[in-house]
Amino acid sequence: MSTQTDTEFEDLLLFVKENRGFDFTGYKRPSLTRRFERRMQAVGVTDYTAYRQRLEDDPDEFVELFNTILINVTAFFRDPPAWDYLAKEILPRVVESRPEHTDIRVWSPGCASGEEAYSVGVLLLEALGEQEFRERVKIYATDVDEEALAQGRHATYPTKALADVPEELRDRYFERYDTRYAVRKNLRRGVIFGRHDVIHDPPISRIDLLVCRNTLMYFDAGTQDRIVGNFHFSLNEDGYLFLGKSEALVSRSSMFVPINLKYRTFAPASGSRPRNHVREWTNGRLGMPVTVDGDFGDAGLHQAPVPQIVVDSRGTLVRANLQARRAFGLAQGDLGKLLHELEISYRPLELRARLDEVHAERRPVTVRDVEWLTDDDTRFLDVTVNPLVAGDGTDLGATVSFQDVTRYRRLQDETDHARKEMEAAYEELQSAVEELETTNEELQSTNEELETTNEELQSTNEELETMNEEMQSTNEELETINDEIRTRTDQLNETSALMAAIVTSLGAGIVVIDDDFNIEVWNEAAAELWGVRPDEAEGMHLMNLELGLPLEQLHKPLRAALAGERTELDVPAVNRRGKSITCAMTVTPLHAPGAEPRGAILVMEAR
Repeated sequence: MSTQTDTEFEDLLLFVKENRGFDFTGYKRPSLTRRFERRMQAVGVTDYTAYRQRLEDDPDEFVELFNTILINVTAFFRDPPAWDYLAKEILPRVVESRPEHTDIRVWSPGCASGEEAYSVGVLLLEALGEQEFRERVKIYATDVDEEALAQGRHATYPTKALADVPEELRDRYFERYDTRYAVRKNLRRGVIFGRHDVIHDPPISRIDLLVCRNTLMYFDAGTQDRIVGNFHFSLNEDGYLFLGKSEALVSRSSMFVPINLKYRTFAPASGSRPRNHVREWTNGRLGMPVTVDGDFGDAGLHQAPVPQIVVDSRGTLVRANLQARRAFGLAQGDLGKLLHELEISYRPLELRARLDEVHAERRPVTVRDVEWLTDDDTRFLDVTVNPLVAGDGTDLGATVSFQDVTRYRRLQDETDHARKEMEAAYEELQSAVEELETTNEELQSTNEELETTNEELQSTNEELETMNEEMQSTNEELETINDEIRTRTDQLNETSALMAAIVTSLGAGIVVIDDDFNIEVWNEAAAELWGVRPDEAEGMHLMNLELGLPLEQLHKPLRAALAGERTELDVPAVNRRGKSITCAMTVTPLHAPGAEPRGAILVMEAR
């Protein structure tokens, strides 16, 4: 694409993001542009600006676009050897590592219509049994495609989707209805479907097994890195990551170590887990009841070294310690007021949205490096909102703590400055020894070229896999269309055979002409009456036949039939044996219900 076309395409992606909340900027450009152009071809649009206008004029086009971009190609037990390895080697470790009666949590991001999530469920049902599976297993199946999620929740699939499911498992966990299979309730209840964007939404935590197969390949390298970082955060230290055969980025990441590269199975690297203050604060017990004695709690609040406030579940400011009052200009009279009436609700940051999030999810929320402009300085704060829950589970409200991290921020800036100075000194030193390291640089350059080539090959492989899935999706559509055409052809053949049988079986001579008097049907009874075979008559102009029938007398009745009138008449004639007869004729219009006549039908009987 040209620079101008690139700009138009990026503007189009921004328009889609702002209007529908779908952010495709992290997707690989070759496959993404190919899918946009496919929709543009379908609607007859030639450039991105015109297609943007089409989206503005026709909001329904967004649905067709998203269905084209989000290729939901998946299957039960896709790549059977990998699933066999998962069942025999990984799942036993997962079950063994979890204490008895504790949850086993599985996450399947990019699940499409849910086949792989249900595949994991089948293997866990086999490993645990129905009772333990119902009590312990939670499988979270997420995707951005609401239509695919709806299909997964409905849990019915065509027969060909279960081609790789062993027969004994298919009989045990699926019920057949005509040409489709439905997931049985004992498996269905363990899978939870929900919308989730792996790029922007927070990852699901405390996961024992994360199944994400052939999803990462749609994103560019930077986006893949962010997603892999989220996956690392999601997994327990003894958890496992199960990827598709086309994804190799994790094998180059320091956050994971390979368990089996052939089947793309990984585990979090020891010591690579970043510190997370929210997790340390909760010690893995999010949502545990909190009860505090009033006097003791107030004393602790006022003695806290950082500004803190307490907001009840109705949004009322009920407590503010001395540090908070000094820092944010709060007075005793502000207690009891609604938070949104006070400046602290939006400065130094918007608190109401964070409070809503905490109340909804019952977990702490931390916003780091919040810039706070005071009269004479700029400060930086880490703001943490913690839920307050009563012993019976009632939502009491939340505490908000403001940790001043300006000193650490400035220290970081000084450290960065010192590092830059060290880098400058190192560059001078490096320049002095360049001649001695020429050979090393050549070897390093060769190694970098090989790494670049490897990454290009990997990118090409992912692109080919993406194109393969697009072709598979197109092939499935063509198969569906072909089945419909075959069904309609069979119906037409049956109708044609029935009509031929009816025309042949009638004792009277039947002749069907079009509006130009060309013969379309000439049955055997007509051939017996006039001595002209069907293959000789059909396609000829009626008036060009040599018959013992005075054809000129038929002009007027035929014209009347084309005008929609029915005529009966007796005509003296000579049959094929030269015998004089009276031919009783009925001329009827040929037309479909409600349509204009397109020809005429002649019924002839000798008397």
